[in-house]
Amino acid sequence: MEKAKIREGMWQLLEERRVARFPKPIKGRIPNFVGAERAATRLSELREFQRAKAVFCNPDSPQRGVREAVLKHGKSLMMASPRLRQDLLLLDPGAIPRRAFREASTIRGAFRWGRRVTPASMTLDLKVTGSVAVSLDGGRIGKGRGYSDLEYAILRELGSMDETTPVATTVHDLQVVPEIPMEKNDMPTDIIATPTRIIRALKREKPEGVLWDLVTEQMLRDIPMLNDLVKRRATSSSRPSKEAFLEDFA
Repeated sequence: MEKAKIREGMWQLLEERRVARFPKPIKGRIPNFVGAERAATRLSELREFQRAKAVFCNPDSPQRGVREAVLKHGKSLMMASPRLRQDLLLLDPGAIPRRAFREASTIRGAFRWGRRVTPASMTLDLKVTGSVAVSLDGGRIGKGRGYSDLEYAILRELGSMDETTPVATTVHDLQVVPEIPMEKNDMPTDIIATPTRIIRALKREKPEGVLWDLVTEQMLRDIPMLNDLVKRRATSSSRPSKEAFLEDFA
């Protein structure tokens, strides 16, 4: 209830202060905001971004500038398909004309210029996520469906990221709040980039992987990557069937 209250209040605040941008309404979304491009530029100037060879970024509108910067800097870009309904998308800047980088940084363009992959054999150096609100100590909330948290957990399970992989977000300054309640499956942020400043959050423990007791059969039906993880784990155990595996977290 506290998280829902923060979300509702933030969506209303951004509209009232007239810093919310298309697509609208922003309620129910990772809100796009005035200054998103400046926040993306600030993030791209950081050593964590400069050193990264492969970056994972969410597909939401306010982070489009981050995705374009990844391609312009010659880095591999991995994006989640909306709601994780399909495999991940990998964009290789070397295979995309520079004039098409802006298009490729949109959701529609990513499906055109990217290719579908699973991240099991790829090491990611930075994860960028969208946020509805963040706090100075690294707390974060999204739009309430848990996809960014689940993406992170899956990538940890597959070994594509570890505890040291930085997690960054870009937000408007108004989206930084004093405190956010966090649960064991919530992914914290290490770096917060706003149009005016960079905030290095206090280090918080991150989830080590998927918390299977929170996974439902509906999630397994809807999210192919979760099914793939089930198969991987079942193959390495003496209980190969999905039904048997589900008993562990039913």
